Amino acid sequence: VQLQASGGGLVPPGGSLRLSCITSANSFSLHTMGWYRQAPGRERVLVADSTYGGTTNYADSVKGRFTISRDNDKNTVNLEMEDLKPEDTAVYYCHVQRYGIDYWGQGTQVTVSS
Repeated sequence: VQLQASGGGLVPPGGSLRLSCITSANSFSLHTMGWYRQAPGRERVLVADSTYGGTTNYADSVKGRFTISRDNDKNTVNLEMEDLKPEDTAVYYCHVQRYGIDYWGQGTQVTVSS
């Protein structure tokens, strides 16, 4: 399974970004699609994910600011990020789980700084 993420960048605090990830696998085979992030010196943690049936899950730190959306027809998962804060700075990784196996994208840098 190949994952291609895009959309990272540098934004000031309070700004917005949209991350996108397209996968080579058919969405029907992907139990979850989502995003993790890893800040320097810290472990990789879940940001948000979505099941094939549409159930979403968010980290407490991003609830109300980030929105995950999954397009099963296009095999994509997007992350709309609003009101970004410096603590959101991290490398963001697209993630899918297919038949119990985890697959990761290459990571895209998000930097929130004035």
